[in-house]
Amino acid sequence: MNTLLELLNKAEYSLTLIKMLTPAWMAILFLQSGIDKVLNYKGNRAYLTAHFKNTPLSIFTPILIPTITFLEILSGILCAIGTFSLYMGNGKWAFMGLMCSAISLLCLFLGQRIAKDYGGAASLVPYFVLNVLGLLLLV
Repeated sequence: MNTLLELLNKAEYSLTLIKMLTPAWMAILFLQSGIDKVLNYKGNRAYLTAHFKNTPLSIFTPILIPTITFLEILSGILCAIGTFSLYMGNGKWAFMGLMCSAISLLCLFLGQRIAKDYGGAASLVPYFVLNVLGLLLLV
């Protein structure tokens, strides 16, 4: 326990741990969401088909579901790799993961806005802000 506290008291280790938090958060978020879409494809398709029923995206729903699922799983994997890579001193994977996460969040935000689900769109804002702050820590 003393060794961990000693490490945390060193500025470079503390900063590394802080940098690891955002990609770790995004890895959990997007891996869970993407895996849920794979395991519950029929339920997600039914929900999204109804959600976009009266929008221009309705005809694209069969293509959009696998696309966003791929983006979410890719974001989660890159962020997970990035979290561990940061520990080893390499921020490249975390940066790529957070960029992919930002793109995923922008896609989700656009879909919510087009569906006029303004509450759903607003709920994505804190995730996007956290994502951008994580990116800023890595530059």
